[in-house]
Amino acid sequence: MTTPSFADTTDFANADRGFVAALKPAVVKDSSGRVIWDNDAYDFLGGDCPGTVNPSLWRQGQLCAKQGLYQVTEGIYQVRGLDLSNMTLVEGDTGVIVIDPLISAETAAAALALYREHRGERPVTGLLYTHSHGDHFGGARGVVPHGHAPVPVLAPAGFMEHAVSENVYAGPAMTRRAVYMYGATLTKSPDGQVGCGLGMTTSTGTITLIAPTVDITRTGQEEVVDGVRMVFQLTPGTEAPAEMNFLFPERRALCMAENATHTMHNVLTLRGAVVRDARVWARYLDQAVALFGADADVAFASHHWPTWGQAEIADYLGGQRDLYAYLHDQTLRLLNRGLTGPEIAEQLVLPPGLENAWDGRGYYGSLSHNVKAVYQRYLGWFDGNPSHLWEHPPVEAAKRYVDVMGGVDAAVVKGNEYAAEGDLRFAATLLNHAVFAAPDHKGAKNALAKVYDALGYGAENGTWRNFYLTGAQELRHGVGKTELDLGNPEMSLALSVDQLIDSLAVRIDGPRCWDTALTLDLTLTDQDRRWRLTLSNGALTHRSAPADQPPATAADASLTLTKPQLLGILAGGGLDGVTVEGDRAVPGRLLGFLDTAVPDFAVVTP
Repeated sequence: MTTPSFADTTDFANADRGFVAALKPAVVKDSSGRVIWDNDAYDFLGGDCPGTVNPSLWRQGQLCAKQGLYQVTEGIYQVRGLDLSNMTLVEGDTGVIVIDPLISAETAAAALALYREHRGERPVTGLLYTHSHGDHFGGARGVVPHGHAPVPVLAPAGFMEHAVSENVYAGPAMTRRAVYMYGATLTKSPDGQVGCGLGMTTSTGTITLIAPTVDITRTGQEEVVDGVRMVFQLTPGTEAPAEMNFLFPERRALCMAENATHTMHNVLTLRGAVVRDARVWARYLDQAVALFGADADVAFASHHWPTWGQAEIADYLGGQRDLYAYLHDQTLRLLNRGLTGPEIAEQLVLPPGLENAWDGRGYYGSLSHNVKAVYQRYLGWFDGNPSHLWEHPPVEAAKRYVDVMGGVDAAVVKGNEYAAEGDLRFAATLLNHAVFAAPDHKGAKNALAKVYDALGYGAENGTWRNFYLTGAQELRHGVGKTELDLGNPEMSLALSVDQLIDSLAVRIDGPRCWDTALTLDLTLTDQDRRWRLTLSNGALTHRSAPADQPPATAADASLTLTKPQLLGILAGGGLDGVTVEGDRAVPGRLLGFLDTAVPDFAVVTP
């Protein structure tokens, strides 16, 4: 595998271009004084690359650690390095439009304050979400706090549906895996966390969400906010299920959301998500060049630094297009010749023109796991080999493997031998079996931790490094605490009633209520609709109708209430102020079947 030339400093020049001022110190705290962001912790990246970090990843960390307020072009600014993502600020006739308000309300407020310190006390006159991932909407209340005058909130069609499905329905599991992906519990140091390739890490403050008021439903749609004209391109199924690029024609500036960044991105993120479509991703990048290429002198995104110049933009977007098209098409070619996902991942290499481009390196996504994701999208988890159809789960399989190897001690010896010979990949496989067969065996855990250290230190991919080193940390010290919380009331306030009920349905402990049947009607006066919830065979389903349309049959209980009252009940409050007909015990019975997510479940041990 070749590497681009380290003598090429174009990215460093672009990352520094337009610098206005840094936040000093680059530390953000919440209302209790807890540090939720510390970019100064990465000052060590100013030194030479040590032996514990891949030199290419060190270079990427140096670029991503740059922080402060930057001018992109006339009237457009970015705050970078105050969260995983960038906040972009577009000056209008009377105020400023905020694009992607970071993850946490606290970091968003700090970014806005830095902008205002140097550009004046401009009011926020609009809010825009490029797509449905939490690092692009979570800080909304930091720029449009409660009590602020209403502003238009623009987002791509389907934004709320996908923001909820990703951050609420599967939120606990994704949040736990995100601890590994971003190295949240690792120290920021040359032998710990040095970034994640897309940025440095995630802030851990208050996650909020303001529901969109304007949906972007088609490519070519134009909107004007505070005198600023925007032309949109919908790109569903690319980096997010709901995403959009857009042009500021009068500023000749193109926002590429997260569809084109200075890294190979994820077709399937390691924290978990719906598999993305690399085929349409490439197609929308090509469409962006055709739609906007002649009208843009700068292209910027929700991460990393901008690209200036029409020819440079065309080369950059063309290369990104070819990157996703190649990995998609070649994976399909090889799977149609009978190769499995791991086999294709081991065989496939990029052409020199892509492999030698810095923005095509696998700092955040990787060729290896992206190939497997394309395979998964088309053929699923099963590779067709019958022996893989009904395998034992990890612990039972591990016990049998270890028995075949002659016991845990023998497995540790063999694992250490493979590690000493440089075969870290198979050493990890053997030692993982030893740990799952005997999770209290300190020798096995320590040996596996050392192998994970070595794999992490060599990884060019930031998220792979974080996974390996977090695994090593937990083998040595046990499971750490997950700081990021997606279950706060602000998120619930933004959900529709259907989404609230769906979020209950995925928490029903089915086996506990196999034999329970009940119906509950919820008539929400502020929604002018009635929802019927039905619990049967351990499944909670629902349907709705206009409030004035009488139900065909009576429910076991009927509640007449408002959405805020419903949120209060779901948060553990009583039925005070709620009109109840029928059995008052039904709501409590239903809520009693809810399971509680485990936020800190084990990953590298059973």
